Amino acid sequence: MRQTSILTGILLTVLLAASSSIMAQTKPLKVFILAGQSNMEGHAKVETFDYIGDDPATAPLLKQMRGPDGKPTVCEGAWISYFTGSGDENGEGHGKLTAGYGSRQNPKEDGGKIGPEFTFGLTMDAAFDEPVLIIKTAWGGKSLHTDFRSPGSGPYVLSDWQKENYPKQEGHGIPKDFEKWKAEKIKETGVYYRLMIEHVKRVLADPKRVCPDYDPAAGYEIAGFVWLQGWNDMVDGHTYPDRGKLNRFDRYSDAMAHFIRDVRHDLKAPRMPFVIGVMGVGGIKPNAETAEFRKAMAAPAALPEFRGNVMAVETAPFWSEELGAIADKHDKVRQMSYFLDSRHKDHANADGKMTPEQKRDYIKKYEADLISPEETARWKRGASNAGYHYLGCAKTFAQMGRAFAASTLTLRQDQKQ
Repeated sequence: MRQTSILTGILLTVLLAASSSIMAQTKPLKVFILAGQSNMEGHAKVETFDYIGDDPATAPLLKQMRGPDGKPTVCEGAWISYFTGSGDENGEGHGKLTAGYGSRQNPKEDGGKIGPEFTFGLTMDAAFDEPVLIIKTAWGGKSLHTDFRSPGSGPYVLSDWQKENYPKQEGHGIPKDFEKWKAEKIKETGVYYRLMIEHVKRVLADPKRVCPDYDPAAGYEIAGFVWLQGWNDMVDGHTYPDRGKLNRFDRYSDAMAHFIRDVRHDLKAPRMPFVIGVMGVGGIKPNAETAEFRKAMAAPAALPEFRGNVMAVETAPFWSEELGAIADKHDKVRQMSYFLDSRHKDHANADGKMTPEQKRDYIKKYEADLISPEETARWKRGASNAGYHYLGCAKTFAQMGRAFAASTLTLRQDQKQ
């Protein structure tokens, strides 16, 4: 009798272990959607990775980003489908997540850059036993007010300033043919929102094509959405006139709220965690216009319907202040070149008598006096693009990706509780 009880106990233990193993293997594929414009594409060259290791606070992150051979980590449990392009030419690159899924000239080829997707995926791969799939759709130079405008926002509506000035068909930036402009605006509105939704649905119709570890019996779960965009809206003084006024960008907040609702509706994921990456170009001390825009970006997260399921993540703390200071000096050099070429009355070539060689020598000395050799070396080590692309700094994009992932996981945990 005692032997039978022992055997029964062993059998139950084996069955429970097997059952637990099956349950672990049948967890649904975790799907995360990343979308936006050029900074979601990502313009940080892989060559700037070493700069991450210069800071003790981010050196451990660099270790995650590189394998023992020194090359970028290739995730074993995370895959990516990246849909991007230019104009009407779009395409997909897909495979195991690694570096190179940043901005691409050819959607199917490694672009040598990263955006937030790399460390986002590394973080999610570590957080889940089940496979992870990232679906990324991003195009540079796109607005929320037109290109990504979702159905809930309705057709593009002219601002009062546009209604007053566009019919006149004169002035800087005002369309010469108002009727033609209106017709084109109708065609452009929502195009990239629809491309984004169509691609997500296309991938999820056959997840195994991108993620070989996908188990159809377990299915998939749309586990989060990250949005990183904003530049084109912030600099649009026609759609958002009245510079300097409070709440100037309220229309952006409204469009963002509709976007969140529409994405959840169209993907049949009503409680999908949603992260808004608040534009942080320029760092933690923005000018008044940038500060006002950041406030508008973050505003939807405070709406009652979005509390606990939408989070605004500030990216300004990840801006490299030391590289930003060097970028400001590069701007001064470019400005001096302009002054010399334009014969500005307050500068060395006011009389226009400097030869091209003399101007080159003047600028060379001006730059050498302004930017030290140490700063030049630091710039080459950490920066690879312009300020509106976060200086193409991998340290910045790596921290953003990790923060977006951590916030998504927090939202998921809050919902469970």
